[in-house]
Amino acid sequence: MRKDEREQGRYDDILHLSHPISRRHPPMPLQDRAAQFMPFAALTGHEDAVRETARLTDSRVELDEGQREKLDQRLSLLLKSMYECPGLEPEITVIYFRPDEKKAGGAYVSVSGRVQKVDGYRRRILLKDGTALPMDEIVGMEGDVFESMAE
Repeated sequence: MRKDEREQGRYDDILHLSHPISRRHPPMPLQDRAAQFMPFAALTGHEDAVRETARLTDSRVELDEGQREKLDQRLSLLLKSMYECPGLEPEITVIYFRPDEKKAGGAYVSVSGRVQKVDGYRRRILLKDGTALPMDEIVGMEGDVFESMAE
């Protein structure tokens, strides 16, 4: 007699019994039962941290004196045109640096819209759609209002 035949003989009395069902505890739902065998993430958030570290940001570029002067002239022209023509909402496109909230650096963003107000106290340009552009982060401004400037 082989070993497996001998072992089968030992369990003949219980081999064909039905599976016991508890009267106290309801059966576990299959979804919960399957979750017991899911892989365990020992380092919760590790993958998100790796993804965040791999995300690239741009460095802030410092403008030279000439570029800064050109921007100041454009801002002055914008203020002058809005002062001379109350209710004028010139259409401009602004490129500015938006710092990243989570790590060093940020991104250069281009935004277009109609100027509602230039807030000198808070140093920002408010667009009609509610966007606030920080003046100290602006690296470029374009628009019809600047056409009269000699390049």
